[in-house]
Amino acid sequence: MATNFVQIEKDEEIKQRLEAERARLRKIAGLDQPTHFHRPVERAFTAEERNKVTILFGGFTWKHEDLIRAVFQGCGYRCEKLPVPNVAAFQTGKEFGNNGQCNPTYFTVGNLVQYLQFLEKEGIPRQQILDNYVFFTAGSCGPCRFGMYEAEYRFALQNAGFDGFRVLLFKDSDGIKAASGEPGLKFTVDFGFGMLNAMHLGDVMNDLIYQIRPFEVNPGETNRVFRETVDGLCEDLKNRKSYEIEQIAPDWAKPKFKKNAVLRNTFNVLGKWHEHMWGKDYLNALHTARERMNSIEVDRTKVKPVVKITGEFWAQITEGDGNFNMFQFLEREGAQVMVEPIATWVAYLMYQAKAHAKAKWPVNRPYRNPQWWELKKHLANDLGLRKKLMGIGVGEKMWNFFYHRTIKHLGGLTHHLVPQRELAEMAHPFYNQFARGGEGHLEVGKNVYYTVHRMAHMVLALKPFGCMPSSQSDGVQSAVINKFKDMIFLPIETSGEGEVNAHSRVQMALGEAKVKAKGEFEQVLHSTGKTITQVREYVAEHPELKRPFYHVPHREGVTGTAAQFVLHVSDRINKDTRFWKRSRVPGVQVPAAASGD
Repeated sequence: MATNFVQIEKDEEIKQRLEAERARLRKIAGLDQPTHFHRPVERAFTAEERNKVTILFGGFTWKHEDLIRAVFQGCGYRCEKLPVPNVAAFQTGKEFGNNGQCNPTYFTVGNLVQYLQFLEKEGIPRQQILDNYVFFTAGSCGPCRFGMYEAEYRFALQNAGFDGFRVLLFKDSDGIKAASGEPGLKFTVDFGFGMLNAMHLGDVMNDLIYQIRPFEVNPGETNRVFRETVDGLCEDLKNRKSYEIEQIAPDWAKPKFKKNAVLRNTFNVLGKWHEHMWGKDYLNALHTARERMNSIEVDRTKVKPVVKITGEFWAQITEGDGNFNMFQFLEREGAQVMVEPIATWVAYLMYQAKAHAKAKWPVNRPYRNPQWWELKKHLANDLGLRKKLMGIGVGEKMWNFFYHRTIKHLGGLTHHLVPQRELAEMAHPFYNQFARGGEGHLEVGKNVYYTVHRMAHMVLALKPFGCMPSSQSDGVQSAVINKFKDMIFLPIETSGEGEVNAHSRVQMALGEAKVKAKGEFEQVLHSTGKTITQVREYVAEHPELKRPFYHVPHREGVTGTAAQFVLHVSDRINKDTRFWKRSRVPGVQVPAAASGD
């Protein structure tokens, strides 16, 4: 018995020593933390703080940021946009952030820390910065590191000495809120419609500037005019008077609206919607902007390859060191850049929501496998799915309608949104649309779409170094290129370094695109039977052809702006009898339509 007792004591001692050693090793490895992560509870951003707290945001183009700031200010918020992230911000992000993050994280996190350090150097005490500034950004979840952005912001801020700085999220699943749930940033009707207009205006203005600037006759004129135009639109968004039915209604109706909250709110929502979308002040602002931009003189006979930009969301939008200043580089090298609107991403999310609803319905339906005679259950299953799809479908149609309506009022030159169904179908043989992460199947679908429809001479995909979703699509693109032999596709991984190497690779691919564009132009010009001198002479006599919003009909199978323009001018020349009689160009036969035969 004594021997057994001693053996039990020894076994117990061994177990305790093993547990102690396990605990020591877990502590060294950092595995002694709680199993589940809980979001830190931060101080609330309350409505009472609006007059003293400044909302910081950034990460878009300067057009988007100026317009978004105007909406914030028009709704009574103090708001400032962060500077364009530079390499110094990238290095700051690496210094204070975790290892192994993608460069958008480093650029955006470092940019915020850098700005807060600047405020401190300007003499603002650190506690005052924590109390009087908050950061507003996007949040999400998913297989890529974008889902960790919020945690990365908090970690880097803590390491930089700004522990407790508030981060507000706009998430596609949660809407706008502080992490504490307090409604400091309130989602109102005016705020929602204002942001809708700001995002659409930003997309359209961004597309326009890259369509007009490559063909400007007077260097620098486009930048100057667009700066004035965006400032004018910002003034309208910021200073627009809020629609309130109690102020506008006739005297006899005011007491009714004051007593009945439902009636008042209903008329207010409808009135605000109409005022934001069809209001006289808003439409006048759009028409003024169009006239300003239409004053720029352009020469569309310049032959330039069209380069379509795709890739990771942040890398394809930012206009700085985050993508090696790629847009400015392409324009300096003689290309016409076709940028991607943010509206495409929103349309993609809605399309995916519909596709997921259809795919998951066999599991999510209220009644599983009803018998054939249980008609009510069959009807309930069918109506449930149709109701969900109808709700998303209405959102899709409204989004597309208001985006294309903005295009119409701003000259009609902007590219329309690509049909999401067609993108999914084109990508499907190579990439499943339910593969999540980044832009999913969009990178593959866009590459095929813009090549098949001859809308771009070259597709350039910009993505962060080591981006998992983009690496997946890049692996698929090799099969795409093998099928479409005339495709010029180049993926570029961006980081804080390597700009010279990236520009060199782009130059090589762009050389092929230039040859492609030049060959197309020469073939088109030869088919018209005209010379470039004749075309330019006709343009010189017709000033409307030098205006950027002059409508040039699109010809299927023709990509370049110059080639499209020459075909249109040729048609006009053929119909212009006076020009042919006056020009009398030797060796050129007068068309029958012009000679009167």
